[in-house]
Formats: sequence, C-alpha cells, structure tokens
Amino acid sequence: MPHARETAVYTHGHHESVLRSHTWRTAANSAAYLLGALKPHMRILDIGCGPGTITADLAALVPDGHVTGLDREPGILERARAEAGERGLANVGFAVGDVHALDFPDDTFCVVHAHQVLQHVGDPVRALREMVRVTKPGGFVAVRDADYAAMTWYPASPGLDDWLDLYRRVARANGGEPDAGRRLKAWALAAGLTDVSATSSTWTFSTPEQRDWWSGLWADRTVASAYAGQAVDTGHATRGRLAQVAGAWREWGARDDGWFAVLHGEILCRKDA
Repeated sequence: MPHARETAVYTHGHHESVLRSHTWRTAANSAAYLLGALKPHMRILDIGCGPGTITADLAALVPDGHVTGLDREPGILERARAEAGERGLANVGFAVGDVHALDFPDDTFCVVHAHQVLQHVGDPVRALREMVRVTKPGGFVAVRDADYAAMTWYPASPGLDDWLDLYRRVARANGGEPDAGRRLKAWALAAGLTDVSATSSTWTFSTPEQRDWWSGLWADRTVASAYAGQAVDTGHATRGRLAQVAGAWREWGARDDGWFAVLHGEILCRKDA
C-alpha cells in the first residue's frame, strides 16, 4: 500500500518576511527542550529544516554524528546548504522529502526533530508514525509547535484580534491546525508513543528592538507573503482588510508598553527499545 503524501498547503510560504523569522531561529531559542538528550555521536533528522539555522546548530552539537535536514521545497535547501557551508560544517546534508512518507529505512536516526511542522501538515498522527518508524529503538522523536490561540499580547488591539482570527481560519482552510501546540501530546499518544514528556516554552517580544522586528515581519507577511495571497484568493479577506491588519501590527510595535508572547507545546518521546 503506497504511503499517503502531503495534502495541506504550507500557509507561510518563503517570502522574505517569513525567512526573516525562520533564520532567527536557533537550537537554543527553538529546541532547548531537546538539547540535554543529545550525544556527540548521534545521527539526527531535522524535518522541515527551512533555511537550516537550527539544522546547523544541531550539527555543531553532534560533532561525531551527522544531521540530515529535510524539506519539501528544494529552493529553500540552497539557503540551508549555504548556512552549513558558511559555518564549515562537514557532518550535515540535505534532502527533499515529505514527513508523511520518509524515504529512509526503519531505525535509521537517533533523533528525529521537527520544529513548527506538524501545525502545517494534513495528517500529524501519520507524520509522527513515520517519524517513529525511522527512529532507532531507544531514540527520540522531538517536536515543537506554536499554539496560535494561546498567543497573547498587551495592550489590547482589535486589529491583532482580527489578525489572529483570520490567520487561524486561513491555516485551517489550508488543511493545517494552527493550535497545534496543545495537541502534540494527544497526537503522540494516538501515534502509539508511550514514553512522552510534554512541556512548553515561549518566545517573548517586549524590547523596542524585539517589537520592531516582530511587528514588522508580521505586518509585511500579512500583505506580501503566500499567506496574504491565500487569504484573498479563498475569500477570507480583502487587500484592504489585510492592510488594516498590517497597520495594527505596526501600531502595536510602536507602543512602549507593547508585549507579545508566543506559547509553544513540546514533546520529547523515547521510542521503545
């Protein structure tokens, strides 16, 4: 029986405003829950690696092992290869692939990692089963995803309320689940994992520099990324409404008392030996 392939549309795309966020991510700010489990010899699969900043960090942490970065989009892997090359990392490689049908033998990797992936896939439980399949007995499946409904900010902003409602509707119309963070443990249990440690962590944006960066990338993403086109093409918003939401982001970013927190769910699961 052939493996199912991805059915969901990737909501964000790879516009510059999206990569502005993705290239900021590091193992320290996005995979801290995993780092204590790493050993120098480990072989790691980094699913949905995007521009490869986390992938390269992981490779540096397993100098006697190897990291494979995997993404559905061949173009973004060129950015990832360049990132690894600039750091002089020889123990990292990249491949095109789909988390629902991984092209690796059973029991290949010590760690299979996915950051901000399961919120965008059509069948997260099947994806997790595939991740488990290619993990060695005693190895780890590590997943971290944001939870949009749990994001919170100050001061109150009807424009950001509108942004959150719109984003969640567009993401679900694309076949994903934007409130994935709270569901990770349930999905892991449904996938047959039994040794599951579920935690959470946040990104917080409050300094002038952080607010300017976070509000600016979301303002730009709202009007210029693949998400903007999807919102208009599917009838969820007009260009005028998107411009109003982008303005609300910039207004929030200019507030001295502005504060924004992004909650993430995390699961670190050990495969039965």
